[in-house]
Amino acid sequence: MSEAGSKNPQEAERANAKAAKKTGAKREINAGTQVAVGERQRDPNYTPRFKKRYNDVIRPELMKKFGYTNLLQVPRINKIVLNIGAGEGSQDTKKIQAALNDLTAIAGQKAVITRAKKAISTFKITAGRPVGVKVTLRRDQMYEFMDRLITMALPRVRDFRGVKGSSFDGEGNYAMGLKEHIVFVEIDYDKTETVWGMDIIINTTAKTDGEAKELLKGFQFPFVN
Repeated sequence: MSEAGSKNPQEAERANAKAAKKTGAKREINAGTQVAVGERQRDPNYTPRFKKRYNDVIRPELMKKFGYTNLLQVPRINKIVLNIGAGEGSQDTKKIQAALNDLTAIAGQKAVITRAKKAISTFKITAGRPVGVKVTLRRDQMYEFMDRLITMALPRVRDFRGVKGSSFDGEGNYAMGLKEHIVFVEIDYDKTETVWGMDIIINTTAKTDGEAKELLKGFQFPFVN
């Protein structure tokens, strides 16, 4: 007779519960966020939709438009930085934790707390106190975020008419802001106590703003000018 069969029903039930608890511990939720501890298991053959679009469509179009002779000359997205300014967190640690959890859920990657480098008496902020949260996305994660931003989040912005096409820094990088982080489907509005503003900075390898804008247009970025 097997070990399981030798136990009475009560003992078997307790053993099963113990095993389930042990398995569940491996899926422990980190800091109350929706991201499980450890890296997500990915299919090695998986390619984000926007990454495939860049390789198959955008890069060839840019080579033709600007006359690049080498693939390394073609502009690409280098990284995307997301930031939530939560100055209230300097006085209320629960709010800074809530912002941290929300940004982690939006990015699909662990966010970190940013701290004041110097004291600002006007805002009652002392050096070293938490003032916001941020996360830097690279590789597949940045393509996935860009996809969700353009196809799902921006269309949910109230009275959305597009984004400014002039918000480049002169070095091929683009910055934009959202008034409400709840436009991302990862955020449950009914469980959100504070609506945060959010900054999104897209860093590219483009040498000029014109090249960077054409790169983002390839991803169907909704520029209004």
